[in-house]
Amino acid sequence: MKLEPGMLARSKAGHDRDRVYVIIETENEYVYVADGELRPLRHMKRKNSRHLQPILKMRLEGKPDDEGIRRIIREFIRQED
Repeated sequence: MKLEPGMLARSKAGHDRDRVYVIIETENEYVYVADGELRPLRHMKRKNSRHLQPILKMRLEGKPDDEGIRRIIREFIRQED
């Protein structure tokens, strides 16, 4: 599956395993992700796309900002429980 900006994704590998992110930008096999808390937009994390599991239930629409990212991730986690 092709990862696209605005999609939610769960980390499958690394010290941040199981953390939920929003994909901000894609670049070849790497993507830049943010969660609005530990990884705000100004400090996005670069991750290999193979280490992410896309979440198809929700998607961030419009221009991303830290508050919107935090809100959509909280919504997803609430639905998951």
